[in-house]
Amino acid sequence: MGKLFEETADKFKSYVMPTYAPSIMFVRGKDARLWDDEGNEYLDFASGIAVCSLGHCNDRVTRAIQEQCSKLVHISNLYMNELMPRLAEKLVKESLPGGKAFFCNSGAEANEGMIKLARKYGNKTGRNHIISMENSFHGRTLATLAATGRAKYRKGFEPDMPGFSQVPFNDIEALKAAITPDTCAVMLEMLQGEGGVFPADKDYLKAVRALCDEKDILLLCDEVQCGMGRLGTRFAYQKFGVEPDIITMAKAIANGFPMGAIIAGKKCADVFEVGNHASTFGGTPLACAAALAVQDAFDQDGVLENCEKEGEFLRSELAKIGEKYSFVKTVRGMGLMIGVVLDRPAGGLASILLKDKMVALTAGETVLRLVPPLTITRNDSKLAIEKIGKALAEFAKQEGLQ
Repeated sequence: MGKLFEETADKFKSYVMPTYAPSIMFVRGKDARLWDDEGNEYLDFASGIAVCSLGHCNDRVTRAIQEQCSKLVHISNLYMNELMPRLAEKLVKESLPGGKAFFCNSGAEANEGMIKLARKYGNKTGRNHIISMENSFHGRTLATLAATGRAKYRKGFEPDMPGFSQVPFNDIEALKAAITPDTCAVMLEMLQGEGGVFPADKDYLKAVRALCDEKDILLLCDEVQCGMGRLGTRFAYQKFGVEPDIITMAKAIANGFPMGAIIAGKKCADVFEVGNHASTFGGTPLACAAALAVQDAFDQDGVLENCEKEGEFLRSELAKIGEKYSFVKTVRGMGLMIGVVLDRPAGGLASILLKDKMVALTAGETVLRLVPPLTITRNDSKLAIEKIGKALAEFAKQEGLQ
């Protein structure tokens, strides 16, 4: 490691709470490339955990931020800013026409707000119980932890906030059995990210929608990771043909500028009243400028089409490589949210890739997760396939499988 990394690491250890353990320091990025403090170039197939979906330092977003920060960065939400309603109009018309938006700063905040909105809706009839899915991930605040279907994230933070229960994903009978007279909402990801890049079954989602309609239960869709173009459609639910009552988004909404949003459909668009919910930094002029630039890219730059094309190519080529190794169980996912599923922990495979200057993630312990920019080029896709092929061969040696 270079001198700059060592100096920074000393300060990190002394002054930053140890919730992360970074081993590399990146100092620059452009498109699907990152450079560390020693000038080494990396192929980025993590995108800041599915955040920089237009690539690092996208020209549209950079210009929008530069122009807006010379005009107005922040005012209180007690006053109007012209960009927030414009962004809300765009998102609502593209998702749940007739609905309304609320802006915040992160995925956890968006999900927390969605939970509050669902409870206020349900409390009109004395209901506040929310059912979520096993292996789900919804955030690290106390409420979103209680909704998260992975107990390891809640360890040490007990007691859980009451009013939540989990059922197996894609199991409609288990969901039916879990509904009580107190149930007001079902909360799920159309494609689970942290849970292992695991998609919902379309027939299951249709059955969930019908059940929610029958019981007057809200269907809540967490699109923090799987939304905003990641599956090849602007919103993840559009890939499945089942419309939720409320959706949340964050991560890629402003291509790295901190932002989150809730879109509530007609049924609960006006449930929140003045004073019910707030966010000091939610929907600032600067954040909205960045997010509007992302929407412009979707409209004008062929981003979604590229996501579909490159996603299909990567999944096909990865499946071919995976057939060579018995420890590769399958390749799954949609668009450019791809999981290479192993029969053992995938952390070692991610480490081998990092040594070969490619950044990837894991999910659900046994899955190599690939979430490159939606603007990825065919040449970079081919380079990724080459690096993953080499990494699988090296991983097989390390595991004593060759």
